[in-house]
Amino acid sequence: MRNVLRWQAKLDRAALRLGHVGSFCCAFLFFPVARGSSLLPLIGLTSEASIKYHVWLGNLVMLFFTAHGLCYIVFWASTDQIHEMLKWTRTKVANVPGELALLSGLVMWVTALPRVRRQMFELFFYAHHLYALFLVLFALHVGVAFFCSILPGVFLFMVDRYLRFLQSRVRVRLVSARLLACDAVELNFCKSPHLTHSPMSTVFINVPCVSRLQWHPFTVTSSSSLEPDRLSVVVKRAGRWTEKLYETISSLPPSQPGHLDVSVEGPYSQATPASFLQYDSLVMISGGGGITPFISVIRELVHRSGTAAEAATPSLLLIAVFKTSADLAMLDLIVPASGGFSDISRLELRIEAFVTRESVPSAGDVVAIAHKVPAEEVLFKPSPSHAPIAPVLGHNGWLWLAAVVSSSFFIFLLLVGAVQRLYIYPVDGNSNRVYPWAARTLLNLLLLCVGIAVAASAAVLWNKRRRAEEAKQVENVATPASSPATWLDKPRRGDAEVGRRPDLRSTMHRSILFSFWVELVLLPLKSA
Repeated sequence: MRNVLRWQAKLDRAALRLGHVGSFCCAFLFFPVARGSSLLPLIGLTSEASIKYHVWLGNLVMLFFTAHGLCYIVFWASTDQIHEMLKWTRTKVANVPGELALLSGLVMWVTALPRVRRQMFELFFYAHHLYALFLVLFALHVGVAFFCSILPGVFLFMVDRYLRFLQSRVRVRLVSARLLACDAVELNFCKSPHLTHSPMSTVFINVPCVSRLQWHPFTVTSSSSLEPDRLSVVVKRAGRWTEKLYETISSLPPSQPGHLDVSVEGPYSQATPASFLQYDSLVMISGGGGITPFISVIRELVHRSGTAAEAATPSLLLIAVFKTSADLAMLDLIVPASGGFSDISRLELRIEAFVTRESVPSAGDVVAIAHKVPAEEVLFKPSPSHAPIAPVLGHNGWLWLAAVVSSSFFIFLLLVGAVQRLYIYPVDGNSNRVYPWAARTLLNLLLLCVGIAVAASAAVLWNKRRRAEEAKQVENVATPASSPATWLDKPRRGDAEVGRRPDLRSTMHRSILFSFWVELVLLPLKSA
């Protein structure tokens, strides 16, 4: 290189090394966002807990890639080679796609800033779909050989993303909806008994009549142990999407079954029962709709308390804070729509409810307000096109996933070898100087997608045959004839206080005494 000063040569080497470090970080970027990956549970991570690692890696990737691009721009400007920015060589590193990849990455980076993401989440969500363009441009920039350094994470993410796409194309069977007095609705879906999930799991729901593009996450309130054929979520009216969904369901006549197309993706487990069974007592504090994760925990413990083989369940203290007395209806969700209160009576459960935005009425007024609008049950008629929520790869999903990953990669290698030998080699030989890098890269990416699509689609179709028998039984799923009695009608296992906030310090002291009382008094009585 002519007339290059020493600092300019160092800047050139630094820019190259910054790009290599950024690529090294990019190699791990996609592992945390593969929701259905079997690698995350091996290291004790859930799909939700691993997001923070994706954020950290994304910041590092963009930091190094931005520094990489700026260093090269300064180098070219200082050596009178600014025209290199518009250079797209046939068989070497192409600068134009690298610059475009950096621009698309910067758009994702800026829209992912916490302040922007919280205030304009849809902008963040749709802008993040530029990852596909970023990957293609990055591959065109460095070539297919160097792109293989980040291929493992990208490959597993693509397999997971395609499987989630196939699952989201299925219309699931909505059995019933329970409308509560607090402008919330409980959706009860038909579920395959083979689909098990842990408490506090998450599902993504799409309702085409509300919005064809929007997918919203909701916490599963049901327990797969207590309700093997049901999956329930609670939707609180708190935005345009939820408001339209609530109005759509509430407008259906309760006298005759309605019809609603719904697609579900998931569930994705967030915790294991062992994570909260190791304690003697649990104190759960929630505000408003934040009570939903604890409902699944309580229902799971209801099942375990009725199983003789299970160990003793911990004592529970639920502190629920609501804005209005009508929100007390959320406590009705503790009792499953298909179960009775006698099951939950086996738990050492105490509920303390607080209403913060109303004056103090009498106890009778609290009951009257909470029952102003009784829970209403809306039933849905079965459709031949609707299927129960089921694992996309069947009962042994981890085994099928391993088969899909290995077979799709084998198909990819087989196709690449055939194309290389029959199509590229006669033109280029082994020189890598004739056949364009861009065409070779795009061809390899296409073959990668073909391999994933063939293997994953074959596995899903094979398992779909097994689910056909379950789909035939959809019409036989029993629907609840009436809503279960509300929490305030039950034998009092707690208090509802209106007009004040909870004193958490004194509550924690009382919870400690409560756990001692359970351990010293109730457990010896049960064993006797």
